[in-house]
Amino acid sequence: MSHAAIGAGAGTRRVARWLPARLSLVLLGALPTACRADNTLTNEWSVIVGEHIDCAPAVAGDGTIYFGTWGGKLWAVNPDGSRKWIFRADSEIKSSPAVDREGTVYFGSRDRRCYAVRADGRKKWEFRTGAWVDSSPALAHDGTIYVGSWDKNLYAVAPDGSKKWQFATLGPIVSSPAIGADGTIYVGSHDKKFYAVDPEGRKKWEFGTGGAIISSPALNGDQCLYFSSVDGWLYSLRLDGSPQWQLRTGGITEASPVIGNDGTIYLGVNGLFWAIGADGRRKWERAAAALVDASAVVLADGSVCAVARGGLLGCLDPEQNLKWSYYLNGYGYGCPAVGADGTIYVPDRGLGPGLSALRSGMPLGKTPWPKFRGNARNTGNVQDSTP
Repeated sequence: MSHAAIGAGAGTRRVARWLPARLSLVLLGALPTACRADNTLTNEWSVIVGEHIDCAPAVAGDGTIYFGTWGGKLWAVNPDGSRKWIFRADSEIKSSPAVDREGTVYFGSRDRRCYAVRADGRKKWEFRTGAWVDSSPALAHDGTIYVGSWDKNLYAVAPDGSKKWQFATLGPIVSSPAIGADGTIYVGSHDKKFYAVDPEGRKKWEFGTGGAIISSPALNGDQCLYFSSVDGWLYSLRLDGSPQWQLRTGGITEASPVIGNDGTIYLGVNGLFWAIGADGRRKWERAAAALVDASAVVLADGSVCAVARGGLLGCLDPEQNLKWSYYLNGYGYGCPAVGADGTIYVPDRGLGPGLSALRSGMPLGKTPWPKFRGNARNTGNVQDSTP
């Protein structure tokens, strides 16, 4: 199959619909606080793609929304919901796309490649690894791309697509790397270890856990970082690798932590949603109707959005009141994206597998790590956050 872009044209279906009033549901179980009467959210448009979406969409500086599908297609959609183009890889795309400041899009595929695609949908280059690439690329400010592979290696790829170096671990890397302010790359592995690697590919330190690390780290500026392991613990490490605290959660899903406006850490823990203080103490939890695989999203007013596998997307304000909810008719694997105007883009199965744009009017929170990959462009670089 050729790796080519297909321009906009026939075959794209755009539909607009409204959330039924009967779906004024709470996010995670019954809350003891009153729900607002205006908690129905407007659906601006939906693009039906006909294929499962299991990644976190990225929003470029010009408002273009990028996401991959299990059919091996990278979609580019305009802010009005019209299709811009489709780029075809040779296998499923679980990796979340990342967009650099020039508009180039980077993503991995289960065809064992990492791709760079120009803003017009033309392939810039492809980089081959030895196995699936489910890890999402992280973008350094010098143009280097960092990405993990099931072949057990973390790769550094130069802006022209050539290999700079590879760092070997003893297990597959599905965790998505994060880049610190000093250029250090942080990533977990199935080998039960969390690594810090310098920009030259040399190990700075490693930290052992009791299980595989399949989630991705959240960087709290130059203070510390948070990550979870399937050993059922949430870890906080200082940037020199020394432990700050660890909290027993019992969680085994791949949900990654995010950081709220006041430093609260939000994390899906199996069928629960937790809020954790910066001191490592659990503040509260809410029961979900299903497993919570997707990472939460923090908005500028301090509210937090999360979706469970059953498909209910909901938003709680800082007092834990329901702000709004929206039913996605299943799914709950891909973390929502947030545009500059506060539009939320989320995988949806309401009228068929696709992507919906929801009008929230509230932009992304200005915290060190308000969502999966740290920012709207999914760069995984703490310098691109806006605290």
